[in-house]
Amino acid sequence: MTPESAQALQKLGFGCVIETGAGLAAGFSDDAYRAAGVEIAPSAASVWAGADVIVKVRPPEPSEVALLSPGKTLISFFYPAQNKELLEAAKATGSNVIAMDMVPRISRAQKMDALSSMANIAGYRAVIEAGGNFGRFFTGQVTAAGKVPPAKVLVIGAGVAGLAAIGTATSLGAITYAFDVRPEVAEQIESMGAEFVYLDFADGQGAGQQDGAATGGYAAPSSPEFREKQLAKFRELAPQIDIVITTALIPGREAPKLWLEDMVALMKPGSVVVDLAAERGGNCDLTVPDQKVVSPNGVTIVGYTDFPSRMAAQASTLYATNIRHMLSDLTPGKDGVLVHNMDDDVIRGATVTHRGDITYPPPPPKIQAIAAQKPKEKVKELTPEEKRAAEVAAFKAQTKSQGILLFVATALLLVVGAVAPASFMSHFVVFVLACFVGFQVIWNVSHSLHTPLMAVTNAVSGIVILGALLQVGSSHWLVVTLSALSVLVATINIVGGFLVTRRMLAMFQKS
Repeated sequence: MTPESAQALQKLGFGCVIETGAGLAAGFSDDAYRAAGVEIAPSAASVWAGADVIVKVRPPEPSEVALLSPGKTLISFFYPAQNKELLEAAKATGSNVIAMDMVPRISRAQKMDALSSMANIAGYRAVIEAGGNFGRFFTGQVTAAGKVPPAKVLVIGAGVAGLAAIGTATSLGAITYAFDVRPEVAEQIESMGAEFVYLDFADGQGAGQQDGAATGGYAAPSSPEFREKQLAKFRELAPQIDIVITTALIPGREAPKLWLEDMVALMKPGSVVVDLAAERGGNCDLTVPDQKVVSPNGVTIVGYTDFPSRMAAQASTLYATNIRHMLSDLTPGKDGVLVHNMDDDVIRGATVTHRGDITYPPPPPKIQAIAAQKPKEKVKELTPEEKRAAEVAAFKAQTKSQGILLFVATALLLVVGAVAPASFMSHFVVFVLACFVGFQVIWNVSHSLHTPLMAVTNAVSGIVILGALLQVGSSHWLVVTLSALSVLVATINIVGGFLVTRRMLAMFQKS
């Protein structure tokens, strides 16, 4: 809870209590909470005893679970798959427990997705930690003292943390590669400026590719064949990579081992491995949770488990926002009374115990997190001979269509010339030639230049104005009407053309 989120919670009808000093590490003093109308409790025990809804970050300790009672609600990270005994203890108290790590990954629940909030921070911080342990620049530079090559970064796992790491590494100027078992994220990776690492399969079909739709947007366990190809690719990349950031997790399982000891041995001295899965055993063989170690060949392996806590102010702000949205859904009447609606996909998915019953695991959400995408058809690369043949065929087709058009136009001119007076034909021929030449000129201009070209050439409408002014003095009412209309439309065309041109030129001027 931050002072700002406390004010929002009070508008929902809640009274707010916080343990003294709880916000100091994140830069929030007790006085700031008092100013926001929050009561300061002398100890954590008094908060547990007096509050109806207790909010934590980490899973509760067994001694804290014992303080729960029927009617109380605990909201925190819980990891029920790994904490079966804690789950049974919470059930015995008859309380309601909402696990923020179990919020389903559907669109409506994004505002409450604390895992994504923390993963976003962890991915960003992982790159910062890597930079602090890496002895060179991320970006390449050419200086008077010599040329500095850019760092090469490999991100394994392109979930929220992985994408945050990719964005940060790319923005710092590193050459970034990324791998994920879900093929649908390749486009996201490439859109952020990184290169997706593809695996080569003998059958050319990408056998073993995973589909994230079946597991709520998370990666699923890989087949043995896929894993062998995966590890072989990592061994191939290891000597080239300066920084490896691993983020791979599988729900309810230990973190898969993806960066093995022999891969670390292949890396250059001074390289860095940052393991974001250290808390669940780590993706790297040499990871030691909560420690930074150096391998015999000089590679630094960072296994911290508190990356979000290393950006405490930002993590507190985002987590407090997630909690506020969760309590907002639990309080539809905005009267401070919790309505635990088990028919709601989000509330049901996040609830692990409810009134003395264990409700974990939840049923799958009605809406899948990621819809399976149809594989894109690979465009066949044409040989030089095929390209030349295609160009010749296109030229012949264009020449044929233009020849037919010219023949039809000539026939029409002959028909019109047979009945029209000579004075009309001279003007009509000029008009037809102008249309033909204008079409050929504009058609061959690049599409990206159409707007500025047309904006400037709209000034040709000035000729229309001159012609209309010459005819506006006619004695026939129809000629006068058409002349006046021509002056109006041509004037709009000229003014609009120059305004568009001026606006486009302003886009390229430095402010």
